[in-house]
Amino acid sequence: MSKAKIGAVVMSALLLLYVALLSQTAISLLLTDILVAKIMGALIAVFPVLGAWAIILEFKFTIALEKLQNRINDEGRFPSFELEVRPSGRAIRASAEKMFALYKTEAENHPDDFHTWFNLGVAYNAAGDRRRARGAMQKAIELSKN
Repeated sequence: MSKAKIGAVVMSALLLLYVALLSQTAISLLLTDILVAKIMGALIAVFPVLGAWAIILEFKFTIALEKLQNRINDEGRFPSFELEVRPSGRAIRASAEKMFALYKTEAENHPDDFHTWFNLGVAYNAAGDRRRARGAMQKAIELSKN
């Protein structure tokens, strides 16, 4: 199991513990005879539901992305990047932005090809734009299902 997977499992376990503690607090407040406490308990009860929903969505996304990555690897079409990197292994921003421009153009020219969106997601990630990387990966996952 990779470090990223171990980290995700540990963080999920901690979030589940937090959700359990919140649930217990919500139930305790709901069982009191004080109206304000009942209202607070009801509001607190929303957080465990949101936490569980977030965990489920994140795991579904991760599993779908891993399947897509394996599929692209099996096809022999995983992008190869020639990036300048720092000693830490992180890409130098200027180098990542050059690569990003190439893959952005490719995705614009072939908007229905999940490979181009996957590549763009990897390029966004290398450039440090996690939000757009996730969006491009989600689009790649959707396109790959067709």
